[in-house]
Amino acid sequence: MTIQQDHGKQGECLARRFLESKGYEILHQNWQAGSAEIDLIAKYQNQIIFIEVKARAYTYFGQPEEFVTKRKEHLMIDAAHRYIDMHDYEGEIRFDIIGIILAKKGQQEKIKHFEDAFFPGLA
Repeated sequence: MTIQQDHGKQGECLARRFLESKGYEILHQNWQAGSAEIDLIAKYQNQIIFIEVKARAYTYFGQPEEFVTKRKEHLMIDAAHRYIDMHDYEGEIRFDIIGIILAKKGQQEKIKHFEDAFFPGLA
């Protein structure tokens, strides 16, 4: 496993715990549809939320959430459509991003949660 993959897995675990502590029910982790993957799918307040998690050890090149590209947004939207169809879901959805700066020795990680980070018609 590469360092980036290790950071990604660590970030997903932190994001999951963070969301669960806020009352989110995690339905799936690393859900795949074709070439697209959604890091976390959760249910909260009668909505299904599709979540991209970005974790970085440092911010020299920018904040973690800045690395969610338009291509990734499109892939998530396509995967979300497949998920909705497979589960015959007709309720509200949203797309969130969680950016995590991993903890250095003696420090705590920093987690930022961006609700409604992008919209299907605008990605």
